[in-house]
Amino acid sequence: MTEMTASVTAARPPSDITKRSLPASIIIHALLIAASLLMLYPLLWMVSASVRPENEIFSSTSLIPSSVDFSSYVRGWTGLDITFGRFFWNSLVISLLVVAGNVIACSLTAFAFARLRFAGRNFWFAIMLGTLMIPYHVTLIPQYVLFLDLGWVNTILPLVVPKFLASDAFFIFLMVQFFRGIPRELDEAAMMDGCSAWRIYWKIMLPLSLPVLATAAIFSFIWTWDDFFGPLIYLNDMNTYTIQLGLRTFVDSTSASDWGGLFAMSTLTLVPVFFFFLFFQRLLIEGIATTGMKR
Repeated sequence: MTEMTASVTAARPPSDITKRSLPASIIIHALLIAASLLMLYPLLWMVSASVRPENEIFSSTSLIPSSVDFSSYVRGWTGLDITFGRFFWNSLVISLLVVAGNVIACSLTAFAFARLRFAGRNFWFAIMLGTLMIPYHVTLIPQYVLFLDLGWVNTILPLVVPKFLASDAFFIFLMVQFFRGIPRELDEAAMMDGCSAWRIYWKIMLPLSLPVLATAAIFSFIWTWDDFFGPLIYLNDMNTYTIQLGLRTFVDSTSASDWGGLFAMSTLTLVPVFFFFLFFQRLLIEGIATTGMKR
């Protein structure tokens, strides 16, 4: 009887702890929801402003417009000398080429650093990491002079070709850490079966590295899609503009600005990024969570 009473008493604390932690859990979740709404407010306001009448855009902070007007989308899409679809196409082509370049070149470079043995490997790896600390603006002028001499200015080549030469050290480092977590026994078994280094990379490393490859692809796509400074430097012809340069044309300091068209097209530019992230989010989380871990 005494043992039964003791067991019942010992079973009570978890429920008591749950009851005591319930108010704290409610408060924490309420704070998180409030913080999320606070961060989402600018995005929701932009979407709301895109369907407001032009004279109400800056007159109210409410998320509910007095009337819904989709003319800003029509005006923003067709109001320029070139339809906004052209800017979408240019950004999509550049972003996909950058994704392909980073995934292919950075994975090959990372495989060499993580798996192959060659003279000066640690030295060159340290040099590669050192480039992470060099600001982009330091190399901007030499790069521009080089691309100008090559006749690449006002084309997409300066934005794409360096990616196929493994110019993003961050992705190389990320993949090196992931590759080091893959057991070397797989390489040794493949070499015993007569596989070359290339076949090991293609048949073993890449299939096992989908999470980190997806992580690099997502970040490459988002950073390129949102890039304004690079296209501003190298693209001068309106036919080659990306969406970021296209959005800038809606704002004119010397004449009237089309704020409705700007917010409407800004809303549309978020759609590809949202779906790209939504499609690869599981691999993104897995890639970040397992990078550098032994598996």
